[in-house]
Amino acid sequence: MKTVIIGSNHAGIAAANTLLDNYPGTEVVLIDRNTNLSYLGCGTALWVGRQIDGYEDLFYTNEATFREKGAKIFMESSVTSIDFNEKIVHFENKAGEKSEESYDKLILATGSKPIIPNIPGKDLEGLHFLKLFQEGQEVDRDMSRDDVQTVAVIGAGYIGVEIAEAARRRGKNVLLFDAMPTSLASYYDPEFTQHMDKNLEANGIELHFGELATEYKGDKRVEQLVTDKGTYDVDMVINAIGFTANSDLGKDHLETFRNGAYLVDNHQKTSDDSVYAVGDCATIYSNALEATTYIALATNAVRSGIIAGHNVGGTELDAIGVQGSNGISIFGYNMVSTGLSVAAAKKAEIDVDYTDYEDLQKPGFIKENAPVKIRIVYEKSSRRIVGAQLASTEDISANIHMFSLAVQEHVTIDKLKLLDIFFLPHFNQPYNYITMAALRAK
Repeated sequence: MKTVIIGSNHAGIAAANTLLDNYPGTEVVLIDRNTNLSYLGCGTALWVGRQIDGYEDLFYTNEATFREKGAKIFMESSVTSIDFNEKIVHFENKAGEKSEESYDKLILATGSKPIIPNIPGKDLEGLHFLKLFQEGQEVDRDMSRDDVQTVAVIGAGYIGVEIAEAARRRGKNVLLFDAMPTSLASYYDPEFTQHMDKNLEANGIELHFGELATEYKGDKRVEQLVTDKGTYDVDMVINAIGFTANSDLGKDHLETFRNGAYLVDNHQKTSDDSVYAVGDCATIYSNALEATTYIALATNAVRSGIIAGHNVGGTELDAIGVQGSNGISIFGYNMVSTGLSVAAAKKAEIDVDYTDYEDLQKPGFIKENAPVKIRIVYEKSSRRIVGAQLASTEDISANIHMFSLAVQEHVTIDKLKLLDIFFLPHFNQPYNYITMAALRAK
């Protein structure tokens, strides 16, 4: 059997590895328009902010590894069309040479593409997006210019906040803009984001929330950013508004979701029996929503690639859904969440309640210590846990895995109240904040 995979980032790599490692004799063809594969884009801000030595280790595999496994690889090759009836992929390389590959099964792993604001001045120099490795290189080079002193970041989601921190660590004046009233509004409730906002301000980032960019001004290079509330002198702009599914290749043939992502079943199969879609170009099932949705995360991409790989290889494997678990660390302040915030539940018309608690991570006599804030969100009718949020300067990240499983398995808030949580002063308190939050639930 011959499988063609279009796209070689997290989802495509996972699918290729699954097929090559588990199904001997399977013919795998990888096609990608990029110069590289397996780039960990989540490390871009660490590299730009000089928190790591360089970008070299942000690639976790390479062409040689796949060729040794027997894969056929076409890099810097753009797919021009797909003949779904004849099962042929047409593509051309950077020299303009045209080629084609037939397939028995096709895996679309084309990922996502940045949302580009269609406003005047969008073609000026000094405007950047962050998705590909090359875009990270361009941002790093531009930020190294002596005449770049003030950087505007548009979008205060994860990427925007992270690159704002990176620019500040490089000694730049940083202005952070978002249409929402706080940072990270898609992941956390205001009671949490307000602490991150204070953290950003305390570290010298100028916040402009509730503002919409309306124009870029400049001669050849951007010199000013205009919003619905003011005009700001800037030397560089980084757009981090968000992403949408990159589904151009199959949108006229395959069934799609409301945002254009390919609709897939729990085997990652599309509406065409010979075509699978994985990663950011495909839908995913949310256990919190109990519905199909779209969540663009690298972890989801890897899992979906593994599932598609096994099903294409002949082993039936069902996806079990996701919770959208995520985390961020900015200037030493850590936030993690899973499932739904109160705001997200309200938007989805799920009637929820929540319980909050705040306490020190460890007993008061431990010197290295800090407060932890927790919120557990649960559905009123069923009392199932649908989300959780934690924040602290302590490393509280591992706790979110338990809540992710709780959401997946429909654990109720009442079952959590007397959960067997160990105690040791080095790690936590005898009256653990998870237990205390659960006990306070109505």
